[in-house]
Amino acid sequence: MVLLESYVNVIEAGHRLKVHPETVKRLCRQGDLPAVKIHNTWLIDKNILDNFAGTYNPKRGARKRLIT
Repeated sequence: MVLLESYVNVIEAGHRLKVHPETVKRLCRQGDLPAVKIHNTWLIDKNILDNFAGTYNPKRGARKRLIT
């Protein structure tokens, strides 16, 4: 399908960003990564993903705060 060639799914986006696909879904839900949801599938424009990947700095696990 020619129309969908410029889009990737969360698995492909996860590989590009080096994060888990669930992280990509969360970024899409929060609006941090612009995407379109069709039925149960997030589709991300390749150009938008490339721009986002250039500025995205993944946080590896949440750090616990010690309250003193």
